[in-house]
Amino acid sequence: MSRSGADLALLLLGGFRTLVDGAMAELAARGYDDFRPTHEFAMRAIIAGADSASDVARRLSVSKQAAAKTVAVLVARGYVSSEPDPSDARRNRLQVTARGLDVLREGEAVFEDLRARWEEKLGAAELARLEASLATLVGNSAVDPDAPGWVGQDAVAIEHE
Repeated sequence: MSRSGADLALLLLGGFRTLVDGAMAELAARGYDDFRPTHEFAMRAIIAGADSASDVARRLSVSKQAAAKTVAVLVARGYVSSEPDPSDARRNRLQVTARGLDVLREGEAVFEDLRARWEEKLGAAELARLEASLATLVGNSAVDPDAPGWVGQDAVAIEHE
């Protein structure tokens, strides 16, 4: 019995949620319990050259208010610094801190561990087939968090914890 298109979408979403939720739980266990997936998107935008909340908003296709709130959370939690722009006193320049780079590295390691668990369950050949099939369907770089417009308007969820 074949599944419906909606079933396929839900399976793909479930796979994504399983990986992301697992990564967030593992990052919390490693001392980053205040980190959220949206924080990574914003920090990657900053690394790619977004040096103000307005730039982050443009890169993520979210409102300036949503980006400003996310940046404020990242600054408060020590993942990003905001320093006055030497050439324009009205602006602050954003930079990912050493703590921010650490959590990004930890996140990458966690996703490698999660992938290894999937490989254990499916086998190396089956996981390779799954990845190849997904790459055929959506491309090798299906999601570029630095590309404008890849997330919906105001998709950045702000966590106030």
